Amino acid sequence: MEQRANIKFCFKLGKTFTETFELMKKVHGDDCLSRTRVFEWYKRFQDGRDALENDPKPGRPKKKNRDELVKKVREMIAYDANLTVRWMAEELNKTKDMIHEILTKDLDKRKVCARFVPHALNEDQGIARVEHCKDIIKTARRNPSFLESIVTGDETWCFKYDPQTKRQSATWKSPGSPKSKKLRFQKSREKTMLICFYDSKGIILREFVPQGENVNGEYYLGVMERLWKRIVRVRPEYRTPGS
Repeated sequence: MEQRANIKFCFKLGKTFTETFELMKKVHGDDCLSRTRVFEWYKRFQDGRDALENDPKPGRPKKKNRDELVKKVREMIAYDANLTVRWMAEELNKTKDMIHEILTKDLDKRKVCARFVPHALNEDQGIARVEHCKDIIKTARRNPSFLESIVTGDETWCFKYDPQTKRQSATWKSPGSPKSKKLRFQKSREKTMLICFYDSKGIILREFVPQGENVNGEYYLGVMERLWKRIVRVRPEYRTPGS
């Protein structure tokens, strides 16, 4: 209280903040408030504050008031789930700790980052995917072995070499054995794409895309032709009559 009164006294005398802080250090020595605290109270008096006491801390609101506050917070995040605790606290004139407590304890919410996906389906693609899934389910119900005949594929980038991880380099050693050393290699810049097709029994076709080749519709048409020839050779049970 004494130091706050001195800060107020210096401000009333027209002293700058720097001058006020220097005088405070001379008067109070090691017991002087920190520069941040002195500036905080100097700014308060500069903004027109007159009282030296701390602001009353808001206690836990009554049950009825808290229920109303919980309802408002619920409505806010229902309208926009990206709202920050700071924004809601300022909008509702409450502390950030109180809003965070309501979100985590009363509403059992956790802020989770979105997962990145390569692309999003438009409405027509989404409807088509649902219809295809329904057709697969109907066929699988009629023919229990249908799912075993599904062939799917995927692509991945293969590097010329991948550096060994620290976990992979771990070895069993005695207490007195010297520690092993491992160089920090980076992934090779030379890479090629691997296309692989497989079913429930294993891999049917895998091939590397030649360097400089464009993976477009024309190239994939050739891949499909090679895949079908491979299926005919290694999975004759997939062939339909007349194919």
